[in-house]
Amino acid sequence: MRKIRKFRKIAVSFLTAVLLLTALTAAGTVIPSKKDAEDLEVHFFEAGAADAILLTTESSAVLIDAGEDGFGETILEYLGEKGIAQIDYLIITHFDQDHVGGAADVLEGISVGTVLQSNQPKDSDEYENYEAALNNTGIKAVTVRETYTFVLDGVSYSIDPPRQTEYDEDKSNNSSLIISVANGDNRFLFAGDAQTQRLEEFLETNSVTYDVLKMPHHGRDEPLLDALLSSVKPSLAIITSSDDEPESEAVVRSLEDLGIRVLLTREGAITLQSDGSDISFVSSS
Repeated sequence: MRKIRKFRKIAVSFLTAVLLLTALTAAGTVIPSKKDAEDLEVHFFEAGAADAILLTTESSAVLIDAGEDGFGETILEYLGEKGIAQIDYLIITHFDQDHVGGAADVLEGISVGTVLQSNQPKDSDEYENYEAALNNTGIKAVTVRETYTFVLDGVSYSIDPPRQTEYDEDKSNNSSLIISVANGDNRFLFAGDAQTQRLEEFLETNSVTYDVLKMPHHGRDEPLLDALLSSVKPSLAIITSSDDEPESEAVVRSLEDLGIRVLLTREGAITLQSDGSDISFVSSS
């Protein structure tokens, strides 16, 4: 493993620590202590301009989105290579085909404990296949309408839901679940395809900074980008993009101007490893 860079949390002041504790406990999040931290691996698949992200510890697995139609087989192959026989949680941030497309194959190809989903169904073959797979496996998905939290192996997950059942613009993207993950001192934020209205909701209540930000909407330009980065203050940004649908050059410049390192899945799969104190980057390609 080649460690490119370590992102170490610097000890914060007492006041900042209190604000962080207050924010997360108010949302119902259980905050793991350093001593409870696990070795967490976060794998961003090379899935084109689509999201498929696997988070694993020694005895847990969480899949955030499943790429486009057909990509489920790639996910299943990777799980087999890693010796993973069960997914504890499958989280579908929203129902665009590049997020839910591979979910049917995953559901029918491996044991899945709990499925969490957004509240905005979408008329598409991919959504219908997903619904059919849920029926075939007898799994009843949980539509997240209030903050939903769980802890696996000391890793804390908090799912921030859309506040509305219907949006004026970009209905599906603005219904994205936004997921925060804490492992010891390490913080990860997965923003789905959240656009202006959804980001406004998140920013109204967020008081937490994150080491790693999975950029919303595949690195496309967004009016609230500056506000998001100012609030989240990441050291590392991950963009899920492809050569056919590349990330915005302006977005990359904005990130780099702030000293934020940018990694692109169009250049290969990305694996991050967290021990609760440090986050190391490993290229899988």
